[in-house]
Amino acid sequence: MADRRERCSHCGTLLVVPPEAHIIKCAVCHGTTWIGRANNPLSVAYNSLSHAANRFRGFINNIMTSSVNSNYPLPQPVRPSPTLVPPSTYGSKRAVLCGICYHGRSYRLKGSVNDVKCMRYFLINQFGFPADSILMLTDDKEEKNPLKIPTKQNIQMALRWLVEGSRSGDSLVFHFSGHGTQEVDLNMDEVDRYDEALCPVDYESKGKIIDDEINATIVRPLPRGAKLHAIIDACHSGTVLDLPFLCKMNREGSYIWQDHTLPSAGYKGTGGGLAVCISACDDAGTSLDTSALSGKVVTGALTYSLIQAVQNEPGLTYGRLIGAMRSAISGTKVGIVGLNGPIASLLNKLLGMEMKQEPQLSSSEKFDIHTKRFVL
Repeated sequence: MADRRERCSHCGTLLVVPPEAHIIKCAVCHGTTWIGRANNPLSVAYNSLSHAANRFRGFINNIMTSSVNSNYPLPQPVRPSPTLVPPSTYGSKRAVLCGICYHGRSYRLKGSVNDVKCMRYFLINQFGFPADSILMLTDDKEEKNPLKIPTKQNIQMALRWLVEGSRSGDSLVFHFSGHGTQEVDLNMDEVDRYDEALCPVDYESKGKIIDDEINATIVRPLPRGAKLHAIIDACHSGTVLDLPFLCKMNREGSYIWQDHTLPSAGYKGTGGGLAVCISACDDAGTSLDTSALSGKVVTGALTYSLIQAVQNEPGLTYGRLIGAMRSAISGTKVGIVGLNGPIASLLNKLLGMEMKQEPQLSSSEKFDIHTKRFVL
């Protein structure tokens, strides 16, 4: 008898339930859901009430998260009933989107929450992701659910949820918009002797999430036939998934796959699936939080250029995608972030510089980037 999917009666997350199970614990909120039989009236009443409450919370959440001011058309409030979403021809689709602005700090970002709201709309409308299979973690001031704040623990739980129970045909997406950094490589598994790391909202007290952990959590468990795309809009993110192969492509489109495996590193690939990472810059580079691309709203350069490229040219290949993103970013003039007023505007015009940022592509396996289409 095949596994089935049930909703957590506490947070609404879709859970994979073994056929013999009557009670299951949610990997995201750790709440316990009673999986009762159809002829058990108490179980039916309990779960019906829980599902109704979750649908109401989901409806309110959709209203709150659709308020992004961007160049992309805003989605209409998504109806809460999952039965209205047609089954995907690519199998089950799930996504974890993290946007962190680090409010009140000197290194605050302005566009990260915008990025994940735009990415959510993009996944639903461009690639048919069910709205209730997208988990969004932000430090938006309007976010009241403590489980949806992008703390280190919540991000770790969300990543485990993303791959838990995945099977052939599944399409998984991890999008992160925030700060990235590098740490000294202590286990000698990096070519450049540095680990790449993501910075949760509480990283100063709880620590960063390094690439070794990300690889172990969402790359290595990926089963045969499943695919994972990571879209990482952060500094120092070139190899943040620790994937074996990094694509080096020049301006003319010629490319080679560099092998980044080391004998001391152990296996960094998947369990048979395909993992692809599109990152904002190389490991030594920085990424920009800017309004220069949209002309109006502050966004991450990677997120904006990726969405625009796919919307402008549906069905494009990976090579064409990376080339279009680099072209959109290259030559764009940016000023000094944080300067306002007439004098500051003049300084920005005088001192404005071209963006020095090149999106990168890495993968768990080599493929022809000029023939393989980008599909989420």
